[in-house]
Amino acid sequence: MLIRRSDAILPSEITPSDIYRERRRFMQGMGVLAAGAALGAAPDVHAGARLAGVRASSYTLDEASTPYKSVTSYNNFYEFGIGKSDPAENAGSLKTRPWTVTVEGEVRKPGVYDIDSLLKRAPLEERIYRLRCVEGWSMVIPWVGFPLSEILRHADPTGNAKYVEFVTLSDPGQMEGQRSRVLDWPYVEGLRLDEAMNPLTLMAVGLYGEVLPNQNGAPIRLVVPWKYGFKSAKSIVKIRLVEKQPLTAWMKAAPGEYGFYSNVNPGVDHPRWSQARERRIGEFFKRDTLMFNGYGEQVAHLYRGLDLKKFF
Repeated sequence: MLIRRSDAILPSEITPSDIYRERRRFMQGMGVLAAGAALGAAPDVHAGARLAGVRASSYTLDEASTPYKSVTSYNNFYEFGIGKSDPAENAGSLKTRPWTVTVEGEVRKPGVYDIDSLLKRAPLEERIYRLRCVEGWSMVIPWVGFPLSEILRHADPTGNAKYVEFVTLSDPGQMEGQRSRVLDWPYVEGLRLDEAMNPLTLMAVGLYGEVLPNQNGAPIRLVVPWKYGFKSAKSIVKIRLVEKQPLTAWMKAAPGEYGFYSNVNPGVDHPRWSQARERRIGEFFKRDTLMFNGYGEQVAHLYRGLDLKKFF
């Protein structure tokens, strides 16, 4: 169940002390893989740096958050390797300063935004969202970010803008996974404009109240909680508004397995496995997968009249 509330204390501030201490030990041991690397600075100075000015969100869950150690050590980020531990082991090579995000295409106010300037002007809030992977595992994560709609409204889309395309960093020198041909780089994802403008769609810059670690998509990534995790492009450098549906990275690689919409739908199996159940990281037993990952109240209207088996 999605709970709306507005509290002065962030949910991450009341994390059980044992989890907090475990997180601290992990971050100290990981060094360059922690938030200091996301700031492009010495890890012993900035490791675990908290984001300033973060407000409690009206979006939270009555479910326990996945421990920080699991969130930051079990990832899909093919730019750093295809194994779940590869991003945490290899992402220290990513330099996130300087970093700019270009907004272009069918907009009246295109622009290039420095990441630090963007963070100063955007209202940061903590939102606890489920993340559901197409492979059948899930997490509950306290993300820190701001609605994507903040950027899009400022860019002022033209009447021709129907879709939003996200392009991520392409730099094999920093991202060793891009030296392989597992995907056609750079990683590209897309949403319909109304999906992108939905209040749930988040540009994340942190988690657990702290700056986003490299392995989780630093310095800025997309989070679309009702879709499978691969829709959430990481390390974004370009947001392009376009008239035609973008050809996304996974659609290009395996069109029969990964559709454009990619909504969490327990009634539509992946060709190689069922999507009816999932395993929450940290739990032994599987649980039933929720339609739209449990966010149907907020997003089901976007797909009224659309055949969700055909448009998967």
